[in-house]
Amino acid sequence: MTYQSGHPRQAITGWVGWVWFAGIILIMVGIFNIVSGLYAIVNSDLYVQTPSRLLLFNLAGWGWIHLIFGALLLATGIALSVGQTWARAVAVVLVVINAITQLIWLAVNPWWSLVIIAVDVLVLYAIVVHGREAQTLSE
Repeated sequence: MTYQSGHPRQAITGWVGWVWFAGIILIMVGIFNIVSGLYAIVNSDLYVQTPSRLLLFNLAGWGWIHLIFGALLLATGIALSVGQTWARAVAVVLVVINAITQLIWLAVNPWWSLVIIAVDVLVLYAIVVHGREAQTLSE
């Protein structure tokens, strides 16, 4: 263990790659949300067919929500990738929201939802347990 300024430095393990993975996943999801949000804003007069009934969504409103959420994910993913401490807390909240959303969609697309929930759990573990390692590398 090396010392800098009298403080012991945390040992860096292979999990720091998982923290960067978490940042890259957040960036990708942010871009996907931005694209789908823009599409919903531009095509706000669409109807969505479900097996039980026809639902009319205000797609422009949902588009703005996805666009804003996508921008938050993108910014948080970039900040997490460069080791910002605040990004770990924000990323945890965003990943938990994503996992809850996937749980809601479990009946619609069970295998994809289960895979995404499993990845969310790995990302949460990497951020919570090993997130400080990415910060250590950026110092």
